[in-house]
Amino acid sequence: MSDKNKKSKLKETIKKNPLLSSVIVTLPIGLAGASLVYVPTVFRYGGLNAEGLLAMPLSILFVGLMLAAFVLYPLVLTGAELYLLFDLAVNPAKEHPRSRIFDLVTVPLGLLYSYLYLGLLDVKFASDWPQQLANSQQHTPIYTQSALTVWVIALAGFAGYLTVSFLPLKKTPPLLLVLGMSAMYLGTMESILWGVQIYQDPFTSLPLLLLPLNCILITARTILSKIREWERIPHEMHKIHQIPFLRGCSRILDNARVWPLAAFLLMWPLLGILIAILVLFGQAPDSVIRAWTETSGWNLSRRVAPQNVHYDEHYLCTVAAGGHRKIVKPLRLGMRHGHEVIVNRQLCVANAFEQVLEERTPRFHRALRNFYDKYGFPVARCIRSPYAADLIYYLMKPLEWFFLAVLYLTDVHPEDRIAVQYMK
Repeated sequence: MSDKNKKSKLKETIKKNPLLSSVIVTLPIGLAGASLVYVPTVFRYGGLNAEGLLAMPLSILFVGLMLAAFVLYPLVLTGAELYLLFDLAVNPAKEHPRSRIFDLVTVPLGLLYSYLYLGLLDVKFASDWPQQLANSQQHTPIYTQSALTVWVIALAGFAGYLTVSFLPLKKTPPLLLVLGMSAMYLGTMESILWGVQIYQDPFTSLPLLLLPLNCILITARTILSKIREWERIPHEMHKIHQIPFLRGCSRILDNARVWPLAAFLLMWPLLGILIAILVLFGQAPDSVIRAWTETSGWNLSRRVAPQNVHYDEHYLCTVAAGGHRKIVKPLRLGMRHGHEVIVNRQLCVANAFEQVLEERTPRFHRALRNFYDKYGFPVARCIRSPYAADLIYYLMKPLEWFFLAVLYLTDVHPEDRIAVQYMK
C-alpha cells in the first residue's frame, strides 16, 4: 500500500471515529510527558534500586494516564471544538456529521473536571459565606440557596442545544429553532458569568475556563451550522403567506441571518418565564443575581466571610475548632505558629502541661514530642467531622484531669499558666 493510500485510509478512520482518535492521540503524549518528567527526577535524587527499576514502567503508566486524562484531554477537546468552528467558518459547505459527539462528551466531562479542579483548590460547595472555614478552604462560588436557578438555566441551555442540533431542520418550525437558540444564549451567558466568577490567575484558572470557553464555541458553531443549512434548503410557499401580517412574520423567520438577533430578543422573555416558574419552587425573583453576589472571595462576590481558622494539624486544636460548641466549649482566639487558632480549656491545659515538662524534664519532653509528631498529626487528619472532634474531646478528658493534677502539684500559680497559653 502506498503512502498516499495509507494517509487517505488514516484520514477516513479519523473521520469515522473522531472521539476514539482523540483518545488514542492523547495517551502516547501523556506517557511521553510522564517519562520526560519522572525518569530525570528519579535519577536526580539518587536513582533507583532493582525493585524500583521494575516498578518504574507501572509508575510511568499511572502518571501518564493521569496526565492524559486530567491535563491533556481537556485541552484536546477544546482544540477539537476550536477546529470545528474555524473549519465551518472557512468552509461553509463542508459538514462534520460526527462533530456533535464532541459536544456531548465535552460538556459532561467539563463539569466533572471543574468539580475535581475546584476540589483541589479546597472549595467547599455546601459552605456559604457566613460559615467559618479552616486553613485554605474556600467558600462556594455559587450561593447554595440560588443553585437551583443556576442549574435550571444550564439545563435550559442544554435542552436548547439538543433542539437546535438534533431536530431535523426540514421538519422543525423556525420559531422553535429561534427559541432553542434563545435557551442556548442563556446557557452561554451563564457560562460567561461562571468564567468571570472563578477567574483568579491565568495558571490556576485555565482548567476552570475551558468549560465556559467550550460552551461558547459550541453555541457559535451550532447556530452558524443551522443558518448555513437553512440557506441551502429550498422553501415552498405556504397558505400562511396569503395573510399579510403572517406573511411578514414568515418572511422574517425565513431569513436565517436574522435568527441570532431574534433569539437574543426572545431570550429575555424566556428568562422571565423561567424565573416565574422557579419562584413557584421557592426561589427568590433575584436568584439569578444573588447566585453570584451572595458569595465571598470570588470576583462577583459582595459578601465578606469570617476569617478562616487554622487547625495547624494539632489534633487538640482541631478538636477545639471542629467540635460542637456546646461540647468542646471554645473560649477565645489564640496564636500558634503565627496564625490564629480557636482555644478551649482542654487545649490550654495540655499545652501548659507540656510547658512544665519542657522546663523540668527536657529529655522526656523531647521524646514525648517526637512521639506526638509521629502519631498525633495523622490522627488530626482523620478528624473530618464535628462528631469525631467531640469523641476525641471525651477520650482526652482523663488525660486532661491528669495534666491538671500535675500542674496543681508542681506550679505555684497553675491557673495563671493555663490562662496565658496561646496568648497573642
